Amino acid sequence: MSTARKIAEELLRIEAVSLRPDEPFTWTSGIKSPIYCDNRLTMSYPEVRRLICRSFASIVREQFPETEVIAGTATAGIPHAAWLAEELNLPMIYIRSKPKGHGKGNQIEGRLAEGAKTIVIEDLISTGGSSIEAAKAIQDAGGQVVSVLAIFSYQFPRAEQAFEQAGLIFQTLSHYTALLETAGEAGIIKSEQIDALAAWRKYPEEYR
Repeated sequence: MSTARKIAEELLRIEAVSLRPDEPFTWTSGIKSPIYCDNRLTMSYPEVRRLICRSFASIVREQFPETEVIAGTATAGIPHAAWLAEELNLPMIYIRSKPKGHGKGNQIEGRLAEGAKTIVIEDLISTGGSSIEAAKAIQDAGGQVVSVLAIFSYQFPRAEQAFEQAGLIFQTLSHYTALLETAGEAGIIKSEQIDALAAWRKYPEEYR
């Protein structure tokens, strides 16, 4: 079983991901979504968080051995960045969504050396906006972003375009396609629902 399928299976098992095609969730943007993802739940399952950490570590060791710093995005990326940094014996920092309004006004907590080759850890990529902002904060502080890694992606085309325009590389351990395949085989969704669910990631505004 591929890593993407294994992690999709685990996310479904612990209900970090829920599929509700007949009664879609409503996002704050107003978009109707057949999926709800809360990867914070992975923190409560040691075997799942270890799988995620090992999977991230394999990518870094095999593809980005030059990595010098692991950065977590606030808040859901922080624990996974900490576990990964411990696994790889690397320094860790975290990135706030915006600078603090008091003290030194830091947006990045921890020590980031000039030019440090950094991996940014996210829990979820939807449109890619928050991940790209976090990466830009690293760059603005003098760091070099090697890649953004996340647990899961909705695979929105707009996210791929946004990362490309920003000149950033990103990878995810699992994704929406693997989730649908896994959920279909497990009988969580019906075969006749799969096409409509697959179309959602391409045209989310049209899902009803």
